[in-house]
Amino acid sequence: MPQYIVRKIKLSQTSQLDELARAAGELYSKTLVSFWRTVRKKDVWLSGYSMEKWHISDKLHAHTSDAITQSFYASLKSWRARRKTDPNSKPPRRRRWFYKVIWKQSAIKLKDGKLRLSNGKGNEPLIVDWQWEKPKIIEMGWNRNSQCYELRSCYLKPCVESVESNKVAAADLGEIHPMVIADGVNTDIYNGRLLRSKRQYQNKLKAQLSKLIHQKKRGSKCRKRLIKSKQKQLAKIKNQIKDIEHKLTSKAVSILKERSIQTLVIGDVRDIRKNVDYGKKANQKLHQWNFGSIRQKLEYKCAKIGIQTELISEEYTSQECLSCRKRNKPKNRNYQCSCSFQFHRDGVGSNNIRAKYLGQVPVVGLMARPSGVRWNPHLQCNSVNFLAEESPELLERRSDAVHGE
Repeated sequence: MPQYIVRKIKLSQTSQLDELARAAGELYSKTLVSFWRTVRKKDVWLSGYSMEKWHISDKLHAHTSDAITQSFYASLKSWRARRKTDPNSKPPRRRRWFYKVIWKQSAIKLKDGKLRLSNGKGNEPLIVDWQWEKPKIIEMGWNRNSQCYELRSCYLKPCVESVESNKVAAADLGEIHPMVIADGVNTDIYNGRLLRSKRQYQNKLKAQLSKLIHQKKRGSKCRKRLIKSKQKQLAKIKNQIKDIEHKLTSKAVSILKERSIQTLVIGDVRDIRKNVDYGKKANQKLHQWNFGSIRQKLEYKCAKIGIQTELISEEYTSQECLSCRKRNKPKNRNYQCSCSFQFHRDGVGSNNIRAKYLGQVPVVGLMARPSGVRWNPHLQCNSVNFLAEESPELLERRSDAVHGE
């Protein structure tokens, strides 16, 4: 298990800190009230993911808002486990005027001994003096004994005796290649050409049918038939996209099981759509990128076979050279560094994500040439067992059929 190191510093009470704690309290109270009101009126227990989309504070960073909502659901989970042995235990029902503020790694920046904690667009960041390295997570709460705010930082230090680096793989999710998975030696690139062609056809079909529907008179039979036809055709394409994603992720999980991988680290790209403008065409591709669907399929399929999944920030992972550790902006799909190192761009990202999680520098000499996995209708079906359970002859034939440049 990983080890954690916690460091604390005290901050004098200021109006900015009071406003942050107050905003956190408002968000926690809204989450609590909305949850129990929905239970009382609708008899429905909303998931944490639904609540994160429902309540977002404009005074806090997006991931800070998510962390506050997650803390409520953590308390709820703890109560549900405790009530099995203690029937008198009470669920979290108390509103908070002030609450702890949590900054995740995506909101933390360290430069020249100054720690910059982002509070979202348009809000002033919190800047404090910092003499240590960049922490993984920071929590700010009120210290009653000292009557001041306390900043608590947490560092994740993998334990060498308990964490085997060869049992960890990392996945870099992309729009061109849905997944690129690296385990320290092998790098598998999953081809997304068919998936992108389906989305392009989906956009073209939407434009054509919407134009025809707009030309028809409202309420006419012809317009109703066109609307019904549009819904049917788009549903068919949606199912085809879903099928491609399922078979690609199933194949990936099968390979992970074959290689005895215990942990899959996935690059967190949930904030990539915010505050960016790359032009009309690029924005359309970015906003239609189903990285959330791919990530969820990987997570639940890995959970079924006992592989643990972790999310980690992928900041600058596609720019940092695996050999000399310098940062370069790659062009196209190939990464080239001044030190003569060359590799696939997404392969560099996945290997850096893995190295970032382990806290190690990757050994370039052990890495094999990237291999490709192409989609085909029989890539991975429910009737096919995992690769580790098949005969060696069948494994060799299937590997020759789906792997290649």
